[in-house]
Amino acid sequence: MQAHLEREGVALEAILCTHKHWDHSGGNKALKRKYKSCRVYGSAYDDIPELTHALADREQLSVGRLQFQAFFTPGHTVGHMIYVLDGKSGDGPDCLFSGDLLFLAGCGRMFEGSAETMLASLDTAASLNDNTLLWPGHEYAADNLKFAAEVEPENNVRDRKYQWVLHRRLEKNSTCPSTIGEEKEYNPFLRTHCKDLHRALGLEQGQNEEWNHFRARVLEEVRKRKDLFKER
Repeated sequence: MQAHLEREGVALEAILCTHKHWDHSGGNKALKRKYKSCRVYGSAYDDIPELTHALADREQLSVGRLQFQAFFTPGHTVGHMIYVLDGKSGDGPDCLFSGDLLFLAGCGRMFEGSAETMLASLDTAASLNDNTLLWPGHEYAADNLKFAAEVEPENNVRDRKYQWVLHRRLEKNSTCPSTIGEEKEYNPFLRTHCKDLHRALGLEQGQNEEWNHFRARVLEEVRKRKDLFKER
């Protein structure tokens, strides 16, 4: 980051921090020491290093001419936030910077929240415009899509995406971004409403079970299987 800033000859004005984990906030202190006027945005509920501006859910902020909106999305951590760039302010598409909430074909682990909490946060991301570009905090696409084939084996959209991802990785290129619309087609963590996924998991909604309670059970089962899949 520092080398890039120096190469471009620009000063750092703001850091939009999604959550407290070291791989997302570990450089805050050094950057703040170098750029003393730099603003550090994030949630007051996470212990974010050098936080200067605590944000509320759906609060708007500006960095230069760029306009962002922050959304409170707990589950991975108790204070996780995502940021949506208004594309019109940057002469481009809307962009979601999702941290560890949402990955290409995956989602973060539920370290500090229930399945119900994580479901609500994922629903927040899924409610964005389908054309919104997804910029996740990690590149896990190939592994995530390989797992998705196990829980929804007859998803042709996912099959095509997986082959594209393999080709991109073979050429040492990034697979990001995808779009929210794409993710709804193959990301099992955004498909808790889909009957094909329910059947594949062997889950049925209870007679008197609320719909979102059932969806949270589906999410919890998918997450459990993904955690075991990673350990093989």
